[in-house]
Amino acid sequence: LRMFEVFERIITAFKEESMLSQAQLKRLLEHRYCSQDRSILSELFMNNFWNWLVERYPLWIAPNALTFVGLMTNVASTLILAWYSPDAKQTAPLWVYLICALSLFFYQSLDATDGKQARRTETATPLGELFDHGCDSVSQTFIVMQICMALQLGYYPIVVMLFWVSATLLFYCAHWQAYVSGMLRFGR
Repeated sequence: LRMFEVFERIITAFKEESMLSQAQLKRLLEHRYCSQDRSILSELFMNNFWNWLVERYPLWIAPNALTFVGLMTNVASTLILAWYSPDAKQTAPLWVYLICALSLFFYQSLDATDGKQARRTETATPLGELFDHGCDSVSQTFIVMQICMALQLGYYPIVVMLFWVSATLLFYCAHWQAYVSGMLRFGR
């Protein structure tokens, strides 16, 4: 009973002292995801592959599970690379770079199909989109770390910082533009 009271107080405090206004909460509830992918590879090849892939998933697989597995793939491959190049100054064995490349492709495929799976299973929600983009933002950090380690940028810490800041700023700007316009745009 004590634990229930703690949770009740947390929920009450969140409702009363939320960082989001009532208008913002209303907009969040009314949000519908809309994107436009005009990248050359997506138009020519990847959309067909992703549509084929999502049809192979069992209906019981939750879209958020796909999102989380993609994130964990990036974490795991980054840890493997960091084992061989902890300060981003050493060359790792070739198989490690192959694992990083395959994990990036695997992550991108899962990220491109989690929303398709949500629509296919009729489980798409704004919260699911928030989880997806939250995991994407964390994945971005691990992907930048992989690139910096693979390029042995440990000798140039300011370049690493600029690389990370640039990637973070681009991610933020894309989502800010989506917030303002209502559409997340990829590609040309």
